[in-house]
Amino acid sequence: MAIINAQNVCKSLALADQSLDILTNLNLEVEAGESLAIVGKSGSGKSTLLSLLAGLDSVSSGHIFVAGKDLTTLDEDGRAAVRKEHVGFIFQNFQLLPHLSALDNVMLPLELSFATNARDKAIEWLEKVGLGQRLEHQPNQLSGGEQQRVAIARAFACEPDILFADEPTGNLDEHTGQTIVDLLFELNTEQNITLILVTHDDDLAKQCQRQVHLEDGILSKQVVMA
Repeated sequence: MAIINAQNVCKSLALADQSLDILTNLNLEVEAGESLAIVGKSGSGKSTLLSLLAGLDSVSSGHIFVAGKDLTTLDEDGRAAVRKEHVGFIFQNFQLLPHLSALDNVMLPLELSFATNARDKAIEWLEKVGLGQRLEHQPNQLSGGEQQRVAIARAFACEPDILFADEPTGNLDEHTGQTIVDLLFELNTEQNITLILVTHDDDLAKQCQRQVHLEDGILSKQVVMA
């Protein structure tokens, strides 16, 4: 069963005297528990598509269904409710709150969801990404790679139905990046969490069950991995 269904999705931006088409008539279904890589050159619309599928942005036309709910009929509060219930997101620029410690950054969404043992869960995931000794450090006391690992721990801790990741290993060294990749696919397979990621890393994309290629805002081809 498709947990995401995008139908004839278009996204454009209004400029001074014209509109800029970012995505054009895009159709895509993603099955529950599937791992999917969105690939393409810079400017092809990958991150825009990820934001639309996650309900972080709204389409210009078309429909996007997430867990049976039509995001295009919802206002921002409605989309936020869908994200809270179903979605985790690993941002390329981390999106950590600068005045909170690593532990508090991971705990916050758990507490907002009234999760039991929020502190224990946050510590568990920070330890899994190798930051067990950095719990009380604020983002400005962490390297870029460490901030990315906090963001990843925050997404994992909420155990979402769908995990979106925008270049999840882009700021990590090779060893740490491989650790994060292993965690991504462990979560995908063991907990049947749908994994959708944008990446320039061909090796990472090939580990997904399917790849979709964007070219100038158009879905040019799909590749199912053996």
